[in-house]
Amino acid sequence: MDTIVLTIVSVTVIGALCAVILSVASKIMSVKGNALVANLRELMPGANCGACGFAQCEEYATAIAEGGAAANKCVLGGDELAKAISELMGSGPVESVIKLVAVVHCIGDTVTKSFKMEYAGIHTCVAEKMLFGGQNACTFGCLGYGDCVAACPSNAICMENGLARVDPRRCSGCGLCAKICPNKIITVQDAAVAIAVKCMNTEKGAIALRKCSVGCVGCMRCAKTCHAKAITVSHNVASIDYSICTSCGDCLAVCARGCLIALT
Repeated sequence: MDTIVLTIVSVTVIGALCAVILSVASKIMSVKGNALVANLRELMPGANCGACGFAQCEEYATAIAEGGAAANKCVLGGDELAKAISELMGSGPVESVIKLVAVVHCIGDTVTKSFKMEYAGIHTCVAEKMLFGGQNACTFGCLGYGDCVAACPSNAICMENGLARVDPRRCSGCGLCAKICPNKIITVQDAAVAIAVKCMNTEKGAIALRKCSVGCVGCMRCAKTCHAKAITVSHNVASIDYSICTSCGDCLAVCARGCLIALT
């Protein structure tokens, strides 16, 4: 009995001694910059969206503290956060945060698209895609179960007739919706972008048309009309080079399928 009591007491004493040693060591060996990182981290929204180029807010805060990142990279925090970070760091004025917005590159809803089967599984886009690419005949478009809606911290996305739609006034451009979309049809773009191709189907025109009445068929009309040569058609679908696009809107008028959309 005495041996058991002695063992318990010994283990307790050793445990308490180790706790004291660890506590003292943490104070002695702590990094001086930890307080600054903690203060920077406290300012940030905590979404860990990755739009700043870092996987987590903690990493972004560390990079700022070490002088390896600018103060205006957080799209969720915007100009207000950039100013607060600048003041905390004691640096001068920072450039404004570039406003970003999510764009869903699909316009096929339950009225315009065809279905190859009736899906009766778990109501998530990820689960639906695992079953032969989903219930839609077009496997390049919106799957319709709103995984992006659930991921959006700004309540900027809603589902209408089986199609995800983004409210640019609410969208913060964090990019969480783009990351979670299994069909990768959501991109995050400069909010100044005026026109987008709302289709990603790379199948030949006749096949694409049978699956969705508003899909791009690669007819080349938009590319031939574009005076800036900003539109090209590759793999049967149009794309826009925004570095030279003048946002004139001439392409909108000639798109027979209506899949070129004005965003502003």
